[in-house]
Order: sequence, then C-alpha cells, then structure tokens
Amino acid sequence: MATKAPEFQATALEAIPKIASLARGQFRTHKTKNVEWRKTQLRKLYWALEDFKPQLVEALKSDLGKSSFEALLTEVDWVKKDCMWMLDHLDSFVKDQKLGSPDVPATYSIMNFRVKKEPLGTVLIIGPYNYPIQLLLCPLVGAIAAGCTAVLKPSELTPACAMWTKELIEKRLDSGSFSVVNGAIPETNALMAEKWDKIFFTGSAQVGSIIAQKAAQTLTPVVLELGGKNPAFITKNCGNLALAARRLLWGKTQNAGQVCMSQNYVLIDKDLVPTFIEFLKVAYKDMFPNGAKASPDLSRIVNKRHFHRIKKMLDDTQGKIVMGGELDESELYIEPTAVLVNSVNDSMMQEESFGPIFSIYPVNTLDEALNIANLIHKTPLSLFTFGNKAENNRILNEMTSGGATINDGFFHGAVNTVPFGGVGDSGWGAYRGKASFDSFTHFRTIAETPGWAEKLIRVRYMPYDFKALAFLNRLTEKSPNFDRSGKVVKGFGYWIKFLFGLGGKSAKGAFLRWLVVLAAHYMYTNRS
Repeated sequence: MATKAPEFQATALEAIPKIASLARGQFRTHKTKNVEWRKTQLRKLYWALEDFKPQLVEALKSDLGKSSFEALLTEVDWVKKDCMWMLDHLDSFVKDQKLGSPDVPATYSIMNFRVKKEPLGTVLIIGPYNYPIQLLLCPLVGAIAAGCTAVLKPSELTPACAMWTKELIEKRLDSGSFSVVNGAIPETNALMAEKWDKIFFTGSAQVGSIIAQKAAQTLTPVVLELGGKNPAFITKNCGNLALAARRLLWGKTQNAGQVCMSQNYVLIDKDLVPTFIEFLKVAYKDMFPNGAKASPDLSRIVNKRHFHRIKKMLDDTQGKIVMGGELDESELYIEPTAVLVNSVNDSMMQEESFGPIFSIYPVNTLDEALNIANLIHKTPLSLFTFGNKAENNRILNEMTSGGATINDGFFHGAVNTVPFGGVGDSGWGAYRGKASFDSFTHFRTIAETPGWAEKLIRVRYMPYDFKALAFLNRLTEKSPNFDRSGKVVKGFGYWIKFLFGLGGKSAKGAFLRWLVVLAAHYMYTNRS
C-alpha cells in the first residue's frame, strides 16, 4: 500500500444527512448492544492501526512535521494501547451494577435495584489538528466500547491524516456504523444540523462555544475538550530548579508545544529567575545539541495562519526573549522560546500560545502568584507546581484546573487510562480509560417490584394512612446527630456506638478492630 495520502476531498454536503441517517439506522438494529460485536470492532480498529501505521506516520510528518517517534508514541501506538486496555476490561464495565446498602435502604432491598449500562446512541466526534489520530480515535474507542455508532469529523488542517483516517475506518470497521466526514466549516455545519445522541468535540474554546450553543438547541449533551492559559508555579522552595526547567521545556517541545496541556506562563520566585533561565538553556542544549531547527525530533507549526498567530505574540510582547526566538516561515519553524515579562497584560500572558513559546513572570510571594493565575484564567485545563508539600497543596487548593501535575510537566495527561478533561471554560466532561466508556454510556436505574410485595408498599396508595407513613419512617429515617447550628452532638447513641465499635468509623473498621482484639486475646491466653 502506498504511503502517500490521497488528495484531500471534502465529503459532499448532500451526502451528510444520509451518512448520519445510516449510522442512526445501524444503531436501531440493536446489534451494537452485543458485547462480542463491540470487541470485534475494537480488534479490527487495532489491526487497522497496525496495518496503516506507515501511512499514518507519513501523514503526521506531512501535516505537522511530526517525527516517527512521536507519531508512534503519542498517536498510533497510543490508540492501539487504548484498544487493548478496553478489550481487557470491557466485560466488567458492561455488567449490571447491583445496588444495595448504602444506596438502597434495607426496606427496599427486595426490589432488585440495579444500574444497567446502555449505549447513548449515535454520536458525533469532532477531532483537532494537533493530535489528529489520538484525539479523534480515542473517543471512538470509548464509543465502540459503550455500544454506540459514530460519525467522525477529522480536522481539515491535517488533510493527509484525515484522508487515511477515512480509509482506515470505512474499510475496516462495520459499514455504516462508523463513517468519516471530511471538510471544513460547511461540512461541520451540515453535521451539526443533524440530531445526535452526544457530541464529542476537541478544539478551541471559540469553536467549542459554537458547538455547545448549537447542541443546546436540540438538548444534545456534549463533551468539550478545550484548552486554557495554563500556569506553572515555581516557589523559592523548589527542590530541584534544573529539573523543573528541563521538565517544563519538555512540555513545550513535544509536538512543537501544540499541546493543550502545556504551560502558557511560569510564575516564579523573583530570586530564582536568573538561575532558572540558565537551567533552561542547559536543558535546551541537552535536547538540541545541534540546535532545534536541525533536530529530527521537533515538529513544525501546522500552517501559516497559526505560525503568524504565534509570531504575533512574540512581536507584540514588551518582554525580553531569554531563550530561543528564531523563526522560519518557509519551514513553519518556531524555536522553543522563553520570554521574560513584567506585566500581566503582556501578549505572552493574555493569549494562549498553543506553540513552543512561553513567558516567565517573576513574583514576590506565592500569594501574588495565585492572584495572578486566578486573574488570567481561573479554570485552566492544567497547572503545574514545583514547591514544597505545603505550597503544592495550597496551590491545588486555591486554584481550580482540569488536571494538575506536581513536580513535572503534563504527566497527569500522559497516561492513556486515567480520566482527562477540563473544568469550567476549559472543558466539560472527561474521557480515557473507564471514563471513555462512561462518557458514551447511559446509566439506567432499574427496579423490579415483586407481586407479593404489595402489602409492603401499601403506604403509597390512596386513601393515605398516616400510621402507615409513621411506620415507614421508623424503618427508613435516620435521626440526626447534629443540632440546628450544624454542630455534631455526641449523645448516648454516639458513645454506645463508639464503645462497641472500638472507635471504628464504619462497620468494617469495627469488625477489623474486634478481630485484632480477639486475636490478641487468643495469643495471650494460649501463650506458652
């Protein structure tokens, strides 16, 4: 099979309603509810990725200048591992969840309460350009596992990846159940005119807002994986400044910094700034001994529009470039660049870079750093903190983010099996690992009332009987252990429970403590 991608071709607008209708029709056959069918699709996706690996690696090089190492690590092999993990765990995910104590009172235990995991239906997945394979197909893994049918919309900014993705999906997976629509704004608008059971969008907050507004018109639930102006904190108690510099620089070199999780700016104790800059330069030299431009590992910016967007941030800054700064439009190359700034209003602080550039802002105190970070963006996708334990805990407590990593770059988002997502205007919902399955699943509560239980539920029928209600309340109500001011009252019942439970806060804790007591008693009475 040739590795050069077919010429990019947008899907005909008149074909899009038929594609969506076919996907809905395939779901209505109920075949996707068969777990073995889902597993077969995941296995087919795995082998499609393996068989199309040369084409995808070449496409990623063509679209983003991405090295084969990153193409495999962060794209193709990433999704293959996702398939394998989901196959290993799918049987346990789909099982009905029995509901007992503490969810269901003992009075109602005969009603066989359970949660059934059901697919939402037919979903639309819209992918971004920065990781055009991973961020399009990983949500698909969750959709397949949950039993949904799906239509995928790759980014038109990565045309080679989009064309190979279409061939990969439509030739290897179940025909009609999974389709790819290629194109730009007109095609996306046509897709948004269809009714979906869920929309999964990864991209900018600006477009995400449009998606959410359109989805709201038909009460369609959405997952939005967006971005943010992510802060990194380096306090005066940072244990290893050289390591902090190296790890933060890594976050701005992978995929040429076109990573929604990487830091936008570094808030650092002013006394550490000169040393930190020197350590950045050392780390840069280690990573790029012959310079970043000559490195076979550094990606390029996706297109000229984004090149000029990043360049404008550097052109408009009032700060000082302290590392990097080289640009070459002919290659869409931007050198990893750090800018020392002294104003929160600087272009390097106020705009999301989404590229290999970041700013360094000196602060006097941690209070100042937290105030600045919350002022710039109070709900970023990520944050990073390099301090002592108390400082790290304070930062995590006083600033919200989608995810966070202590003492590193975006490692919280570097493992494919833990939940990942934003908060507030950096995203809604999460996926990866079990969260991917959950994202496309309806958790349907089911109760089953036996015919012989009629006398037990007599209380609900008219004419109402207050004596029956009082009896029901005695069975189901719990007396409060607090007064009207919210203060816990340690009455007679509390002390009885404390003594008989040996101070354990739960039945399990009390049981274990009694086991220890009995074991100690046995050993004492049987000592030689």
